[in-house]
Amino acid sequence: MGMNIASGGSDDDPDVIADINTTPLIDVMLVLLIMLIITIPIQLHAVNLDLPAGNPPPPLTVPEIVRINIDASGVIRWNGDPLADTAALDSQLKSAAASPVKPELHIRPDAKVPYRVVAGVMAAVQREGLTKVGLVGAEQFL
Repeated sequence: MGMNIASGGSDDDPDVIADINTTPLIDVMLVLLIMLIITIPIQLHAVNLDLPAGNPPPPLTVPEIVRINIDASGVIRWNGDPLADTAALDSQLKSAAASPVKPELHIRPDAKVPYRVVAGVMAAVQREGLTKVGLVGAEQFL
């Protein structure tokens, strides 16, 4: 980087040019940019999964399906039978958790039921350690 400075003091000489020569700076920046582009690894848009080959064997026992319906007024139904309160739900869940084959729980809330009721049912299911849980009818909330 340099500056052009005129020598002497005659009137025919041009004025002092105090501009910095930016050409070397741009050259260095371009070289650094090219080095950065070369060293960045190529991003793959694929996820490698090791999938099993063939069809899985059918389950030995078909799990029981328990349908828990929650209507708009907050009444909880266990396979169609209304439960009196959350204590009755807890006792049903305890008996389901104690069975040797854990049942699948299909929870179907009404679109107008308050969220706290559904969250309470899901929390009770989690407390009992039941893991096969599904929310059925979620398309009504879209």
